[in-house]
Amino acid sequence: MTDFRRSRRRRALLLLIALLSVVLPLLGAAPGPDRPVVETDRGPVRGLGHGAYDTFEGIPFAAPPTGRLRWRLPEPAPRWEGVRDAGAPGSRCVQLPAIGPGGPTGSEDCLYLNVTAPAGRAAAGGRGRPVMVWFHGGGFFSGSGDAYRPDRLATRGGVVVVTVNYRLGVFGLFGHPELGGAPGFALADQRAALLWVRANAARFGADPGNVTVFGESAGALSVCAHLTSPASAGLFHRAIVQSGSCSTTTPPRSLLPGLGTYEPFVPERRTVADGALVAARLGCDRPGGVLDCLRGLDTDTLVTAELMQRFSLVPYGNGVLPLEPRRALEAGRFHRVPVVQGTTRDEMRLFLAQTLAAYPIPDGAAYRARLELSFDAPTARAVEADYPVSAFATPAVAWATVLTDVSFVCPTLRDGAALGRHVPVYTYRFSDRGAPDFTGLPQPPDLPYGAAHGFELPYLFTIAPLSGPQRQLADRMTGYWTAFARTGVPAAPGAPRWPRDRTPASVLSLAPGAGGIRTVDARAEHHCALWDARWPGVTSAR
Repeated sequence: MTDFRRSRRRRALLLLIALLSVVLPLLGAAPGPDRPVVETDRGPVRGLGHGAYDTFEGIPFAAPPTGRLRWRLPEPAPRWEGVRDAGAPGSRCVQLPAIGPGGPTGSEDCLYLNVTAPAGRAAAGGRGRPVMVWFHGGGFFSGSGDAYRPDRLATRGGVVVVTVNYRLGVFGLFGHPELGGAPGFALADQRAALLWVRANAARFGADPGNVTVFGESAGALSVCAHLTSPASAGLFHRAIVQSGSCSTTTPPRSLLPGLGTYEPFVPERRTVADGALVAARLGCDRPGGVLDCLRGLDTDTLVTAELMQRFSLVPYGNGVLPLEPRRALEAGRFHRVPVVQGTTRDEMRLFLAQTLAAYPIPDGAAYRARLELSFDAPTARAVEADYPVSAFATPAVAWATVLTDVSFVCPTLRDGAALGRHVPVYTYRFSDRGAPDFTGLPQPPDLPYGAAHGFELPYLFTIAPLSGPQRQLADRMTGYWTAFARTGVPAAPGAPRWPRDRTPASVLSLAPGAGGIRTVDARAEHHCALWDARWPGVTSAR
């Protein structure tokens, strides 16, 4: 009888525990220090505590853009009942691998963001903390916000960081006459995230009146677009552009013989024409019913390498981007906010390395052939004079250096000059040629990556292990980035002064070790006078 009573009591206790586990969250019971709860405008979310910082992941900032909402501007996320678990990221947006084989991953239901905040909601002095909103890279056809862990920025810099997903490829940058053009859904998603930040930042201890947008590669191009978009007015107060200026481009046939000039911003009419052609090819060409037909197609039909990359270029010539962004900068038609901008020293080595097996550069003759294929004869001769193959370790390194300067460094400096006529601008060059390679991609023996595209990211986000001197550089960079977010001036305690971009010698070179942070004359080192004279439509304001 005693065992029977004990068994009944144990079953009753287990039932009570089970009921409490369901009922208490609904009643708003205290979650405990490791599962902080924040009330957002759509409902409460329960995050994870990590000691010095808290994370809240997988928060929907817009309704799922599926079914009838495919290729529509983002709509508000529905409210939810009870406390939503925010302990893991939401789905990544549909994509193919950025490089190499593989099928589609992710979901169209992907408009989620992640918040990383210093532990405790109160900021020092009672003021809200600065907010930094990160737009990821990936060429507008791959990537996700949750791939970046910003705990260093939150803990050492005392800022709240929001990382964002946005629609990619054919889902994010499609256009068609029945859409009235090419609305730029990817940029619209990012604006929706910024509106979410405005509505919810204070709930996470942050200041909605002090928002910095920052991004790398396609994320930097996104920042550039928002700088020049009337639709983004008032949504941010500072901007950081990392390796993707408004003027970024690559010469024709520079990576493969069949590739033309890469220009990330294209006229809307081109995107719309491409959309009409693709719709017809997919059997959706009945007037008035094209969009219904396209919205009825399954995801896998649309997620092809051809469609994801064809619609990875940002359209301009509409209400979102009236002008090509580089022209908008030249005309002074951009939002008046302070800007940090910069590149890595060896940007194009990463891209070139992926094509060398198919299109090698074994000797000086092959290097000269590359010059003559991408530039007219006088320009090719002038470039070879300034970049003689004998001055570099290999012909591949010589060609990568040419492409880095003409495609990234000099266009960035040109943008800095245009911006600097109206707002404070601070320009950097990430120069650590020993930066960790976190890509997993093989390095060709004749083209070490060095300070390649994206290799500054482990110094801001927890991505790859760093050596002692590299950790010190990471601390400096974190200090610069977060001080800029706080005050509009990248001045970190104990760090060398970062001058405003006013003179040819005002670019801050960032490398580890004693004297690794110093001012350099980047225009001279990267032959920008040559590119201004020989490729004026891209690297000069002429």
